[in-house]
Amino acid sequence: LPQLGPHLPPRLTQQPWQLLYSTRRDGFSLQTLYRRGGQPGAPALLLIRDAEGQAFGAFSSSAIRCSSGFYGTGETFLFSFSPELKVFRWTGRNNFFVKGDVNLLMVGGGSGRFGLWLDGDLHHGGSQPCDTFGNEPLSPREEFCVQDLELWGLA
Repeated sequence: LPQLGPHLPPRLTQQPWQLLYSTRRDGFSLQTLYRRGGQPGAPALLLIRDAEGQAFGAFSSSAIRCSSGFYGTGETFLFSFSPELKVFRWTGRNNFFVKGDVNLLMVGGGSGRFGLWLDGDLHHGGSQPCDTFGNEPLSPREEFCVQDLELWGLA
């Protein structure tokens, strides 16, 4: 988390973060992640480690929740540690920030590609270059297996 500090919106840099959800503690379930997703409107930080040990994730300007459409703001971004931190910010090309339903959580999109997606049991996900963030794939594989996942929110 400390490495991401400088990239967060300035109003959040001094805020204490707490672990809201962890696959190790809470099991693998997107439904549980939504339930523990924090205060509506409060920012969220999603951290993922895939089966190959690659770490990456997303910062969402608003709580991760189930939704019928995309939500969030241009403060949302994707990041990866490979081996150093890379941050992919909003390009302004579309507003496909975050969208979640019972079977799928998506961050970033456009042209049928998602910057980051996770399935309903949180075991599988994927990452492709997308218009929203102009990102590189976050994981070495276009589709990855999740080893650990954490959701952090403001304490």
